[in-house]
Amino acid sequence: MALNAAFRWFIRKRMMNIEQVRSRPVELQRHLFNRLLFEGRGTEFGVKHGFNSVRSLREFQKQVPIRTYDQFKPFIERAQEGKRSVLWPGETRWFAKSSGTSSDRSKFLPVTEASLHGCHFKGGKDLLALYCEQRPHAELYDGRHLILGGASALHENGLGGFSGDLSAIIVRNLPFWVEARRTPSREIALMENWEKKVDALAHGTLHEDVRILAGVPSWMLVVAKRVLELSQAKSLGEVWPNLQLYMHGGVSFEPYRSEFDALVGGTRLSFDCLETYNASEGFFGLQDRLDGDDLLMMLDYGIYFEFLPMSEWDVENPQALELRELEVGKEYALVITTNAGLWRYALGDVVRITHVHPFRMQVVGRTASYLNAFGEEVMVDQAERAIAEASTLADAHVRDYTAAPVFMNLEETGAHEWCIEFSKPPAGGMALFMECLDASLRRQNSDYDAKRTAELALRFPIGCAVAAGTFDGWLQSKGKLGGQHKVPRLANDRSIVEALMDMQIKFGKTQLAQ
Repeated sequence: MALNAAFRWFIRKRMMNIEQVRSRPVELQRHLFNRLLFEGRGTEFGVKHGFNSVRSLREFQKQVPIRTYDQFKPFIERAQEGKRSVLWPGETRWFAKSSGTSSDRSKFLPVTEASLHGCHFKGGKDLLALYCEQRPHAELYDGRHLILGGASALHENGLGGFSGDLSAIIVRNLPFWVEARRTPSREIALMENWEKKVDALAHGTLHEDVRILAGVPSWMLVVAKRVLELSQAKSLGEVWPNLQLYMHGGVSFEPYRSEFDALVGGTRLSFDCLETYNASEGFFGLQDRLDGDDLLMMLDYGIYFEFLPMSEWDVENPQALELRELEVGKEYALVITTNAGLWRYALGDVVRITHVHPFRMQVVGRTASYLNAFGEEVMVDQAERAIAEASTLADAHVRDYTAAPVFMNLEETGAHEWCIEFSKPPAGGMALFMECLDASLRRQNSDYDAKRTAELALRFPIGCAVAAGTFDGWLQSKGKLGGQHKVPRLANDRSIVEALMDMQIKFGKTQLAQ
């Protein structure tokens, strides 16, 4: 009890800073912008873009174009080669592996000492501070914290640098006060074989006094189901009676909420779920109210935010807005400048502003169509390539298609369901077509491949060949038939897929391949 009281005192010291984020957001961001500019002026990037002559945000925006990962890649590669002060002062030793782009299977984002300690670690600390502020009698530190990392260990590049999942980088550098309570062991946490890792995780935590869960919902469900199998318990509340908090992020939690409610069962204290908004590029926001459905924008983490109205996204010289110019209810694409050396980086996420002063947001999508119900981040260009490869190999012509998740439950893992309208059905059959599509996505996307490993989070995709006219029928029902309208290729909910399946009543039956 004394140890937990000391932990609460220590962790709640961050509340003073959090209150600054709530009460002085614009001032914090302006001060941060000047500090980042000062730090970057001696870097290769800063010299090239004339940071020394920049006196205002507008000048900065004129001299530094918004860039995507592919446009940043040459700078990042030089940093990976061991060159100092390319994007951020000094040497950058850590590179977080993330899902790929149109040109690469994976991308590697710089993680500096400044971003590790001044951004990523702050997020977890602040979430616990906010929780303890709202649950003053929570006894988190007397037990263990099950932190579920990614699927990749760290790999040395031979030049003193390391690459791997962000979670692996974080585990390698955790503060002592986190490491003292974290479970499982570092050896298990950094295992790459997920089939063995899940079993080791379950065995390693089965008899621990787990009080906090942290990780992506899809993977946490896999581990939780294995724990119940081993314990023969009906709920996690029976296995871990002091379980109090689940910290989640990465994908929408709503499809998993009922499953977690059923999994947890009765616990000694109330069980709360809090959302975080973090990525390899940085930690951006967290849920600061237990009954909230939005996220407090964290403005003192070394990340300067700009916001592109969606009407500006495809404009040649888009005009990005400052924090003070935002409007409640409007949606914006995020552009970030960070203490990891990303300068006006197009993150690809779209947020909706739900509140100003303090600034809160919801993550509502991506600037490009994508599928990310399980952390797989399948992008539309990857889907297009997979459909094209499968069509060639299975001797088929695809007229239209869309894909959506089939959410996992306690009985089975998740899947992707593909509704495909063929103008020429696959000569080798639908099963062959789906095998080719699945293989193509696994080659292109390392996150998808990891989720498909041993079918722990994603089983083999479901293919539904729908009758001719189905897609046009859906568009007509929406008043969008003709012109440039089309059915979205990828979605993170099932509304479109289910509507298309309903169209079969009018146009015919589906053919399934699983």
